[in-house]
Amino acid sequence: MTSSQQSLPVLVLAGSRDGAQDPLARLGRVEHKALLPVGGRPMIDRVLETLSITPGLETPRVSIEAPASLDGLQRAFSCLPTARGPSGSVALAVDRLGTPLLITTADHPLLRPEWITSFVDRANETGCDLAVGVALKSTIERDVPPTRRTYIPLRDMEFSGCNLFLLRSEKAKAVITLWQSLERDRKNPLRMARTLGLGILFRALFRRLTSTTLTTRIMALTGARVSLIPIDDGRAAVDVDKPQDLALVEMLLAATP
Repeated sequence: MTSSQQSLPVLVLAGSRDGAQDPLARLGRVEHKALLPVGGRPMIDRVLETLSITPGLETPRVSIEAPASLDGLQRAFSCLPTARGPSGSVALAVDRLGTPLLITTADHPLLRPEWITSFVDRANETGCDLAVGVALKSTIERDVPPTRRTYIPLRDMEFSGCNLFLLRSEKAKAVITLWQSLERDRKNPLRMARTLGLGILFRALFRRLTSTTLTTRIMALTGARVSLIPIDDGRAAVDVDKPQDLALVEMLLAATP
């Protein structure tokens, strides 16, 4: 990103259906998962700090069902309501903020400004409608040997998500609608198969699905061009979803000058 560009709106997804009953919230004895202490600070505070020092970004909007829980934070931000599931919250935010829109999550305390700027620059170079930040398995194993991540195995790449998304155009809304449909049908594999197409599922099952085939299918369904943008730091794939993640992140933070 360059200083000549318009400031980019940012959304931080912080919704939690369980509130204070979320396992990580209970572990940290806080009223919301986003406030889980990481290295002595609420993890959302670390995310907001990174966004505040990243050039070219607007003041973040935080999508959270309990805005009052963030009252103690000193960072500049505003709140947006949540909807059913993360896809619904994103759809609601896009309706209010439009595109382009950068999206990340509150459970990403390792987030760094250079990852964001590189991701946005590379996404803009592709001319895509929606960019998804990913880290290749080889990159993660190089940089974060202790971690165990969930990987998406494609024929030409194996990767994990990095909780970074850029909706570059209005066409990205159709991908969010597809995401909402898949989220609703997540317990009904037959419906999901009908939506995506049996050919895609069979190729995925037998490790014959390539990234190009996948994004081409998404474009056929939505009219939107999707790009997977590799981030060359395995730590970008590490978020805090369970106690083991918290221990790993605190170890990584302690080792970082």
